[in-house]
Amino acid sequence: MVPSPLAWISAVWGRAQTRILVWVTVLVTTAVVGSTLTTRQLLRFQLDQRISSALEQEISEIKRLIDGRNPLTGQPFDGDVKAIFKVFLSRNIPDNDEVFITLINGEQHATSPAPLPIPTDQQAQIVTQWQGLNQRQQGQLHLGQDTWVYLAYPLPTEGPDHGVFVVMQSLTNQQRDLNRLVWLEAQVFGISTLVALVLVWVATGRILAPLHDLTQTARSMTATDDQLQRRIPVRGTVEIAELTETFNAMLARLQASFASQRNFLNDASHELQTPITIIQGHLELLSQHPEDQAEAVVLMQDELQRMSRLVKDLLLLATAERRDFLALTIVPVDQFLQAIYSKVGVMAARQWTLAQAPAVQIVADRDRLTQAMMNLIQNAIDHTQPNDTIELGAKLVKHQIHFWVRDTGVGINPVDQSHIFQRFARGTGARERSEGSGLGLSIVQAIAEAHGGQIRLSSTSLQGSCFILILPLEPPQDRPAVPVYSH
Repeated sequence: MVPSPLAWISAVWGRAQTRILVWVTVLVTTAVVGSTLTTRQLLRFQLDQRISSALEQEISEIKRLIDGRNPLTGQPFDGDVKAIFKVFLSRNIPDNDEVFITLINGEQHATSPAPLPIPTDQQAQIVTQWQGLNQRQQGQLHLGQDTWVYLAYPLPTEGPDHGVFVVMQSLTNQQRDLNRLVWLEAQVFGISTLVALVLVWVATGRILAPLHDLTQTARSMTATDDQLQRRIPVRGTVEIAELTETFNAMLARLQASFASQRNFLNDASHELQTPITIIQGHLELLSQHPEDQAEAVVLMQDELQRMSRLVKDLLLLATAERRDFLALTIVPVDQFLQAIYSKVGVMAARQWTLAQAPAVQIVADRDRLTQAMMNLIQNAIDHTQPNDTIELGAKLVKHQIHFWVRDTGVGINPVDQSHIFQRFARGTGARERSEGSGLGLSIVQAIAEAHGGQIRLSSTSLQGSCFILILPLEPPQDRPAVPVYSH
């Protein structure tokens, strides 16, 4: 379907590149027009100044001549107006577009050049306005299609004759040259503007290219690994680069979110299949063997409880990357560890010990931290015997707290250590009666990372293991979680 002209214009105008070009065109055009008009005014002012200086120079020449001597007789002129005009006109030749007119007793006497480049019928008209002139006069005359600037000067002589000297310059040719120069300047500016606009269009296209890439990537984005793994190259200006980095970070969060959902569904479908199958099998047996009803109900209740724990663990892992996963509070390390130690005695018959803990405080989620420590303790129980020792402790290392759970059990096989924190991973040394879901250490790792920390393992087969939960004194600023409050 071919878009309508109105829709096409709306689409083109909606582009940032088009609007930038329009605004640049308006600004540049305004600047060019303003510059051209200003240049014309300056040139016109200089022309007027030059003409005024030329007229004044001719008046100065005749003033010097009046005060001087007649070169033909060697005597002063003594008010001889005719002699003054004769000597002046013989010595001075007018420039192009310039004329000299002399008047004696109100009558035109002599001119230079002769004849004048002025229509004859208009010469008498202009001479009339200077008859009987007693003071200098300057002005403009419009004769036909020409404009003249004149300066009339009455000679200050005491003789019987009254003389007036008039110097005139035509503005027509000079104004024509000025307009031609301004037009040439406008053409140069116009061509320069067109070239500049082309360069602006190309430059804005290159600058906005990352935005186009963002748009194309967003349009083609689907909830698949291949699409969510795409990243846009960071280039362009600082603002465009920041926008690109923000968009890439958003893609990373989307990828992590989809991966978390996919893992949750995969894990749930994998782990829930077994208890559901067991429950279905026992329900089928109830109708065939009523005498086993009590035993079947107990087995189904155990499976349902295991399913409930499994679902809670999966939900915890699925929400571990949310910003509100943690409810932060101030936790005294020594009191926290003492509270944990007071609970472990009833969990299993082991040789429990508590190492000295530092009297410092950390900002953490007390419930999540308790859950992580209990998972590490349960893992230690699963890998030890009643005569083995399990030690709890903590120490301050620089700006971090190291919580540890150390045991003297069977240890963890080196082959298993590389994937021990993966979901549903079980060490080969775990006791057969362990009823864990295989998510305990994954939950510990998720809680540690949510606090901006990490979990480390040091284990030797048949000699025991040591899990170290490393947490900063305060969580990173990019995980504000629930606001901190005093405990």
